Amino acid sequence: MRADAARNLTAVLHAGARLLAEDPGASMSAIAAAAGVDRTTLHRRFANREALLSAVFQAKLDSAERVLDEARLVEAPLPVALHRYLEGIIPVSRQWPLDTRRMMQSDPAARDRRQVQSARLDAFIRRALDEGYLRADVDAAWARTILDQLVDTAAHRFPELEPPQAADLVVATFLNGLGAA
Repeated sequence: MRADAARNLTAVLHAGARLLAEDPGASMSAIAAAAGVDRTTLHRRFANREALLSAVFQAKLDSAERVLDEARLVEAPLPVALHRYLEGIIPVSRQWPLDTRRMMQSDPAARDRRQVQSARLDAFIRRALDEGYLRADVDAAWARTILDQLVDTAAHRFPELEPPQAADLVVATFLNGLGAA
C-alpha cells in the first residue's frame, strides 16, 4: 500500500472509531469528512458502514493483541506486567473507543479472537490470585470486571492523564484498593 493510501486508511479507521462510538448511525459522508478524504475514497475501500465497522474492530483487536503480547502477562513479574498492560491498553481504548460487544454479535471470527484475548486476561487474574497479589476471597470474575472498569474509567473519564500516570493510578487502585487498611 502506498504511504498516502495507508495514511488515508488510518485516518478513516480512527475517524470511524470516534464518530461511530459517539453516534452508531454516523454517515459514511461524515466519517469521510472527519478523516479528510472524499466519499469516493471511503467507498472504494469500504462498501458500507458494516465493512468499515468490521475494519475498525479488527484494528482494535490487532492493537489489543499487541498490548497483551508486549505486557508479557505470563513471564514478567505481575506488577510489572500489569503496568505494561495498562500503559498500552489505555491508549488503545482511547484510540478505538467502540464497544466490541456489538461486533461480537455479528462477526464470529472477531468474537473468537476477542475470547482468546479475554482468556489471556482471565489467566492473568488467576495468576494474581495464585501469587497473592489479590485477596484469596476475591472472585476472579469480579476482579476481572473491576480491572476492565478501571481501564475504561482511566481511558475515558480521565483523558487528561498520560498513560503512565493512568497506569500508576489503576495499579494502585487494583492491587491496594481504596481502603485505609
